[in-house]
Amino acid sequence: MKGRLKEHLLNKPILYSFIIFMICLVIRIMEYFIIKTDTTFISENFIHKLMGIIILVFLLKIMNYKFKDIGFKRNKWFKYLIYGLILGGICFGISYFIEYIILYVKSRNPSLELYVNGFSLVGNEVKHTEIVFFILCILLNIVNVIMEEGLFRGFFLKVINNKNSFLKSNMIVALLFGLWHFVMPLRLFITGEMNFIFFIVMMLGYIVLAGIMSIKWGMLYKMTGSLFIGIGDHLFNNIIATNMLHIVSNTGVDELQIVRILIVQIISFMLICLIYKKRKE
Repeated sequence: MKGRLKEHLLNKPILYSFIIFMICLVIRIMEYFIIKTDTTFISENFIHKLMGIIILVFLLKIMNYKFKDIGFKRNKWFKYLIYGLILGGICFGISYFIEYIILYVKSRNPSLELYVNGFSLVGNEVKHTEIVFFILCILLNIVNVIMEEGLFRGFFLKVINNKNSFLKSNMIVALLFGLWHFVMPLRLFITGEMNFIFFIVMMLGYIVLAGIMSIKWGMLYKMTGSLFIGIGDHLFNNIIATNMLHIVSNTGVDELQIVRILIVQIISFMLICLIYKKRKE
């Protein structure tokens, strides 16, 4: 069976990557709709990410790959990780500044607050300031990022790129990564927290935004041969910008969070595209 699966992944990488993706997506949907780990004190759906890592290890054994073969290289890993965190820090710094100025001009008295919450598309109301929640947030998002970078930019991109151009492979992975993120708005629509029009807008926006992020991280992987710059940027996005550092005003919390994330991803995407183009030249 392992031999046949390896043969299928080598000969029909797009089809079988999609099948593997669908298996992982079903597990993700089960956690979002049935287990609902993010509604507990943990505030994060992490079970399907652990399952994803187990699936990734299984796939690596089938393909006779090691973790270094899909971008988890020890060489310069810490240096690349710091580069990724700096990339996220600079771009988000610009984005936070823009958001702050917009709210300040509108006389909403904005300020920055540090606390942990569960990321939400319809408002962040839970505040955790205890150290245990900061530790949980960091650890669970490390699991999250290792799974997503390892499976999408690591395994899928490598397997698909075996028989296709990098551009085509990166776009296919971006589509899968975009579809991976439609589950959150879907749950909010089903539970009645989001109307149909808003659901369609958020779903399409989420797919496009996640796709842009995936293309950017794929290019970083292509340029360095390492996943760790993308991991650093991904960690900054997930831990700091969406879970810990918030802009509070007299009319709400993180009212422009989606705009903030959109601005930062456009800035960083354009920057990486320019660097990638120069590297190719």
